[in-house]
This record gives sequence, C-alpha cells and structure tokens, in this order.
Amino acid sequence: MSYDFYYWPVIQGRGEFVRLALEQAGAKYTDVAREEGGMEKMQAYIAGKEAGVLPFAPPFLKHGDLIVAQVANILDYLGAREGLTPADEAGRIWAHQLQLTVADLVQECHDTHHPVSTALYYEEQIEEAKRRTANFLKLRVPKYLGYFERVVARNRSASGKLIGDGVTYPDLSLFQCLAGLRYSFPRAMVRIEPQVPNLIALHDAVAELPNVAAYLLSERRIPFNEHGVFRHYPELDG
Repeated sequence: MSYDFYYWPVIQGRGEFVRLALEQAGAKYTDVAREEGGMEKMQAYIAGKEAGVLPFAPPFLKHGDLIVAQVANILDYLGAREGLTPADEAGRIWAHQLQLTVADLVQECHDTHHPVSTALYYEEQIEEAKRRTANFLKLRVPKYLGYFERVVARNRSASGKLIGDGVTYPDLSLFQCLAGLRYSFPRAMVRIEPQVPNLIALHDAVAELPNVAAYLLSERRIPFNEHGVFRHYPELDG
C-alpha cells in the first residue's frame, strides 16, 4: 500500500524530513499537494471535511485509513515500517529522542528569521532577527551540532552513523539540517564545521546513498528558497 504525503508544494520546510525518509526507503508515495487538485485535498483534511483524525497542519501522512501528523511521529511510524529505525524498543525510543532534538534545532533556525511573529514579514522584524541570529550562531548551533557530534563518536559500532551500523531516519534528518544551515549561513558554517568532523562525514555519506543521491538530482527535490524553514538572508550570516 502506497503512502499519501501532504505538505506545501513549493517549499522543503519540515516536510523534507519525511520526503527524505520515503525516498531512502524506496517507498511508493504520492506528494499529494504537488498534483492537480492536491492543495484542495490537503486543505479539506485540515478543515475537518474528511474522515479520520484531524491534523493541525501539514506535514501529515495517510496510509490506508491511518493519518499520522507531526514530523517526529511520522518518522517513528515510517521508520518501523521501512527499516529506518532499530527493531528493539530501546533503539526505537533513542531514534525518536534524537529526532525530537532535531525538531528543536529546526524550530530555533526558523525563529532566526521570524523571532517576533510568523504573522509578520521578515522585513518587519529584521533588527530582532539580527539579534536572534547572532545568538543562534554563536551559542545554539555549536551546542546542537556538538551534541550530535558526540552521539556519532559514542556509537559503539564506529559506523559514522548516529545509531548502530545502518542508516536510520535521524541520520537523514541531520543531513537535511546541515544542508539547510549551509544554505542559510554559509559564512558562519565555514567557521563551525571544523568543530564537527563526524557530522560532516555523516552528511557526505548520506548524500552518497544511491536513493538519496538520485532524489537530490531529481525534480522531486524542491530547491531551498526564502519561504521555508531554512532561508538565506546575507545580513544574518555573521
């Protein structure tokens, strides 16, 4: 049974973490909102006009009659079905925990360009964004990436992955975070990356996975742009 995936059709955003998992798994899926009439279908679910549980916002995944929302929740579900999470309970919980930490990082990155309110345009909060981003790049990015660097180093299998020997969905998510940070803050990342060689090696290894590499070269991979989570504003790249 194929998956129906619902997310905004013109941005990577939080939905990209799910797309990467689907692509790496070689799963059959439809990116519904990118098809004709897809946006109307997605909005119908959000408005409660379709049967099933009510998702707050995209991304959400429909698999048969089941609707799963929230990135970490979707990935926990997909990971177990598609072999992207450890089979044992402790390993699965660990993967979910790592993904929740990724979600914290993603939220903080989003808040660099919208520190006051999502109801305001970036241009209406530039000074606040500059202050927020300076703190983010100086303190928060090194803290998050340093944590994940230590997780890779402490992996007993010495595989260069976050968990065990195989690729898990948190590996894919860390790849996306590093790619997004490089897009958003290229100058700052030149300074930060030498501190996290394990993560850079992980990023490069994920990019070379056959399914991921093919996806990155395809039209299915939406380019980074200034409408998603990761945005490049030169004045913020200190």
